[in-house]
Amino acid sequence: MNDASYPDWTDGTLPTRLHFAAAPNESAELWLDRLVGQYGQCPPETADALICLGGDGFMLETLHTTLGRRLPVYGVNCGTVGFLMNPAVPDNLPQRLAAAQAATLHPLRMKATTRGGECIHALALNDVFLFRQTRQAAKIRIGVDDRVRMPELICDGVLIATPAGSTAYNLSAHGPIVPLSANLLPLTPISAFRPRRWRGALLPSTARVRFDILETDKRPVAAVADFTEVRDVVSVEISEARELHTTVLFDPGQSLSERIIAEQFTA
Repeated sequence: MNDASYPDWTDGTLPTRLHFAAAPNESAELWLDRLVGQYGQCPPETADALICLGGDGFMLETLHTTLGRRLPVYGVNCGTVGFLMNPAVPDNLPQRLAAAQAATLHPLRMKATTRGGECIHALALNDVFLFRQTRQAAKIRIGVDDRVRMPELICDGVLIATPAGSTAYNLSAHGPIVPLSANLLPLTPISAFRPRRWRGALLPSTARVRFDILETDKRPVAAVADFTEVRDVVSVEISEARELHTTVLFDPGQSLSERIIAEQFTA
């Protein structure tokens, strides 16, 4: 493990105090019974590591609970894609954890203001996206660091992703995959109508982005930060919450950085 903010297990000590969390599906619950029987169940407050049993969706929910805590998370794939997970192998788990490669993730911070004047704050480890609520296309003004960069984007929506989230919705919307070390945030339109050929932008991770919704009565828009949805927004402000982080553990040779690079060569 190579994250300086967490215990160094390269001195021969092993992480034996483990907490297991399972998604509500049959496969994950079977693994939970097997692994707890093999290694025991330690409370998360005193655990060396949290073992997440499930798919990427449950992993994302679990990572939100560890933001700002010194508790690394090791995912065991009991789902479908498992981009953030490791193979479901129960043997020698403490040794696997000690040899794991760490990836530190920082979330995006969203402040969404609704038509009723309510301000809602949320964090996103994957992405923040806006989308139209009705058949009418959305009209969105885009500002970066207090400067209007696009007076009007007519579209189904728009998103900003973290590097870790750049292989998810962002990639499906034809946005670029961003390496973890790049310190960049992809801003990607979703089905842009005007300007028709605009493919988005790569912003520095220090950028402060603001979306203002135009014609809010006729063209209502919702905003989503991971699994927090806010309806009828008039403006959304987004920036990276650098002061918060969580750490994900991967088997040697299967680091998140390697997976992101490999994804760019997948046909």
